[in-house]
Amino acid sequence: MKEEWKLKGCIDQPAPEGVDLAAEIRRMCKEKDAVVMAHYYTDGAVQDVADFIGDSLALARKAAETEAKVIVMCGVHFMAETCSLLCPDKTVLCPDLNAGCSLADSCRAEDLAEFKRGHEGYTVVSYVNTTAAVKALTDVVVTSGNAERIIRRLPEDAKIIFGPDRHLGDYVNAVTGRNMLLWQGGCHVHGRFSAGAVRRLKAARPDAVVMAHLECSADVLALADVKGSTAVMLKHAEEHPDRAYIVATEAGILHEMRKRCPSTEFIPVPPEGGGACNVCEYMKLNTLLKVYNTLKYGWPVVSVPDDIARQAVKPIKRMLELS
Repeated sequence: MKEEWKLKGCIDQPAPEGVDLAAEIRRMCKEKDAVVMAHYYTDGAVQDVADFIGDSLALARKAAETEAKVIVMCGVHFMAETCSLLCPDKTVLCPDLNAGCSLADSCRAEDLAEFKRGHEGYTVVSYVNTTAAVKALTDVVVTSGNAERIIRRLPEDAKIIFGPDRHLGDYVNAVTGRNMLLWQGGCHVHGRFSAGAVRRLKAARPDAVVMAHLECSADVLALADVKGSTAVMLKHAEEHPDRAYIVATEAGILHEMRKRCPSTEFIPVPPEGGGACNVCEYMKLNTLLKVYNTLKYGWPVVSVPDDIARQAVKPIKRMLELS
């Protein structure tokens, strides 16, 4: 059975009939000294059972601070790797090893290493949405929540390679006046948003405030009243709950937005090509049943080889210091 699980990358054993998955998850967390962390893009039921929810920066900070012996990271694979890098003495579990990231996949370590060899003297700034092997080739990691701030703290004459998200890099170049060399990667979810869809929603609801994630393209960001990370969008909505919002980011964030602002209207921007809202199929691989089985069986475990971990943790720690 264990070999079958390994091939699948997750444990899909059915739970005993009548079991309350959420209650059992909470019971096992106490029994095993475990915490469940979930990204805002995961399913609402997973967010509701988590000890902590947040964006990539908040999750990294929380992982670095937790005293629990076990971390169940409900997000995508690179987030579990980040937890392992920051907490080498803890067991890090990932409910489904198939929860990858199109943005991380757009920058392979061997390609970045070759690119660096052709650009000596450049500082490499990598988005957190990268593998540990890419982070090991990086000078400082950033998130959408701190990228602008960290770039401003680097010397003005620094030659910078920024990757892999070209849209976030474009935005940071525009607001800081830098001329960073951009890796041409992107998020497949945010890449499905179009300026046309935003304009159509705005025409129907001219009173609504447009919020867009920095992984969106420049033409989408040009239409946004609020530009930033998921944390920035949440904070703005909480501070101005009397407005309606058109939201251009992965639809999982709407769950927390509606919990915090129950009387506020949030309107998701649909993806280009059809559909009511834009979702990340990788994030949605995290389910209550998989979290339950992960805690029950203590697998899948995510770890990083020591030689990579020694280098990869350095730019993450530098990020936490600079932000």
